[in-house]
Amino acid sequence: MIESLLVANRGEIACRVFATARRMGIATVAVYSEADANANHVRMADSAWLIGPAAARESYLSAERILDAARASGAQAIHPGYGFLSENAEFAEAVVAAGLIWVGPPPAAIRAMGRKDAAKILMAQAGVPVTPGYLGEVQDEAALADEAARIGYPVLIKAVAGGGGKGMRRVDAASDFAAALASARREAASAFGDERVLLETYVARPRHIEVQVFADAHGNAVHLFERDCSLQRRHQKVIEESPAPGLDEATRTAVCEAAVRAARAVDYVGAGTVEFIADASEGLRADRIWFMEMNTRLQVEHPVTEAITGLDLVEWQLRVASGEPLPLAQESITRRGHAVEARLYAENPATGFLPSVGRFDHLLLPDTVRVDSGVSEGGEVTSFYDPMIAKLIAHAATREAALAELADACAGVECWPVRTNAGFLTRLLEHPDFIAGQVDTGFIEARLEALTTPAPPSDAALAAAGGAAASLEARNADPASPWIALSGFRTNAEPQAEIRLFHAGAAVVAPLNETAAPRSVLAAGDSAVVVFEGGEALVFAATSPAWDVAEVVGGDGRLTAPLPGKVVAVSAAPGQSLKRGETVLVLEAMKMEHALTAPFDGVLESISVKAGDQVTEGAVLANLAPRA
Repeated sequence: MIESLLVANRGEIACRVFATARRMGIATVAVYSEADANANHVRMADSAWLIGPAAARESYLSAERILDAARASGAQAIHPGYGFLSENAEFAEAVVAAGLIWVGPPPAAIRAMGRKDAAKILMAQAGVPVTPGYLGEVQDEAALADEAARIGYPVLIKAVAGGGGKGMRRVDAASDFAAALASARREAASAFGDERVLLETYVARPRHIEVQVFADAHGNAVHLFERDCSLQRRHQKVIEESPAPGLDEATRTAVCEAAVRAARAVDYVGAGTVEFIADASEGLRADRIWFMEMNTRLQVEHPVTEAITGLDLVEWQLRVASGEPLPLAQESITRRGHAVEARLYAENPATGFLPSVGRFDHLLLPDTVRVDSGVSEGGEVTSFYDPMIAKLIAHAATREAALAELADACAGVECWPVRTNAGFLTRLLEHPDFIAGQVDTGFIEARLEALTTPAPPSDAALAAAGGAAASLEARNADPASPWIALSGFRTNAEPQAEIRLFHAGAAVVAPLNETAAPRSVLAAGDSAVVVFEGGEALVFAATSPAWDVAEVVGGDGRLTAPLPGKVVAVSAAPGQSLKRGETVLVLEAMKMEHALTAPFDGVLESISVKAGDQVTEGAVLANLAPRA
């Protein structure tokens, strides 16, 4: 058995791996960048080693620095987590060449599945059904446009080296193809160092079904059932669950057996996920489910599988990497109940899900469900890494019970001043169509306005805000003033019964009711309070709507950088007429592209940046004027 383990990653997944390693009596080694010096994973490990500056390319993506840390620490093995170098065959080879144990699949298997086009050809040869499309080597724009026309719109552009939705674009018409191709190539080159793409027919009502597989070096390969990851936004998974709603046993068996064939075709060893796209327009059928890609690593959503099987997948990884056979044969792997996971992100649905960076002055995560997290109160979300705060996982006897339990947990999240998607997740988990199992990858987009619009504050929230605001006003007043204790002073006056506040840009009247049900409330500066309800941080200001979230997105016509990043495209020019929602420029930050759009119909007065410019948070990038 491995005796000491370095995790070449950070945050939640590093903490997750350390927890299992500690339970197994394995010494743990963390690596960290300068931005992560005080991070949870650093404190959790037995030892920790600085590997470079904040930028990932100079730290977590530096194979040389990670190997140096492994040698210096005396680590026996390296676990890559997910992301960063986890699917880099050259890194895996370097680990083995250094005489260390690689907790992952063989480099040859990573390489075989790393290019989506080559992987699909290999899968077809192994009898695994693949999605129709274009997998050729010709990559010039005209040839790809011709292939898209042959396939028929809508088509899907996908990075051949990619994953996680990066470098993926849906194109509905030939006139949109060139712009979508350019954007997909930019994102693919940035994320994977490879701008090549493939094309697929776009499935009208797609479901994303994936199968957890495991194999060892003794010729054994098994599946641990499927997960449904259909609830996505911009091709990024939001909710994952198992079993997949509406999947009958015959179809389940066919898909899971195809996944095992896929693993065997590349002599796989370790944990992997075989992903399928399903055409759900006529329900889930085995003849309408196709191989999409294989992720040669542990997935973010692996706790869902752990919940329904009662197994520790990290322990399985460590045992297989140590040369042991799989702990269980296929017939001994069973499932029970239903599990569902929600990804809690530092992002603001009110501003188009732009990442929210900053310090967690207040962070309360639920204790009613499993929580996998790499941050805590006092920690920080920076612009350098993925903005995930935590994964919340519920497990119950039925799907309905699991969804309700997770919805309650998301509703109980409290975070300030960093914004989160907890309210959005709550509304999503409580949506009647989702509860009914009517899911596909377009579910969120089709209901986006309702899912991103918080309900009005409840009476209890208003009462809590009123009481807190009145107390704050009293604390900030001149203590020597004779008017402090006087409420609307006049002879025989009744005590003040309400207070006027501003919320979401509008005036509200909050009662001063001392018997109101308690709510968690924070002071936000000298003139505002925050009340937590339904996963939302509701801000009430005493004097003006200055805290209105919408103003961050340019209500006055200014488009400002929501976080530090690089301008990768400018789509409009001064003097150009724009409609609300049209893209002005594209900013790359936190490994994602973010389109900054016109906040209203108008004319672009000025733009102060060009493609390639680095910008700081809050910098004014463009100005839009209303049409005359």
